[in-house]
Amino acid sequence: MSFRSRCVSRLAVLVAAVTMVPAFAGAQTALKVGDAAPDFTVTTVTAKGVDAKPFKLSEHKGETVVLAFFPKARTSGCTVQMESYRDKYADLFKGGKKVTLVGVSVDPDTALVSWAKDAKFPFHFAADTERKVGVAFGANAGTGYHKRHLYVIDPQGKIAYITTPFNQMSADAYTQLGDAITKSAGTK
Repeated sequence: MSFRSRCVSRLAVLVAAVTMVPAFAGAQTALKVGDAAPDFTVTTVTAKGVDAKPFKLSEHKGETVVLAFFPKARTSGCTVQMESYRDKYADLFKGGKKVTLVGVSVDPDTALVSWAKDAKFPFHFAADTERKVGVAFGANAGTGYHKRHLYVIDPQGKIAYITTPFNQMSADAYTQLGDAITKSAGTK
């Protein structure tokens, strides 16, 4: 095969790969309020360790689920966000009564358990090391860290609220999240 033939062949492969990206990218960002949330199963952890049973979203119908995608455990912005969730947990997340908060990152379960234990976080973290959940919800293109996206999923499994990016430094962001949870859960 000539040099030119090899170059044309490689170019064809590259063009084919690039043309696949928009369809993949579109699938990541297509979710909107009112859509059924994509089902997934992922390993979750708490400060006590790895949960015995993986978290499957469809098994949480009847409750409000908050998925808080974040870049990386123990980084400054993520620490502000998760500590705010911890400090507001009783009010914002109804103390976990019919509201399940899951912080989702690409960190391994060991790093998330350690962080949850050290910071006394009362909620779950998902170890999305393969980035599948992040891709399904548009928080990740399949590589790197998750973007700071937040989804509230109502008791019927539909997306009730989306904020991208979630502004962890804004008091208004937490107020809006609280309002979305209250509306979704049908509680006051």
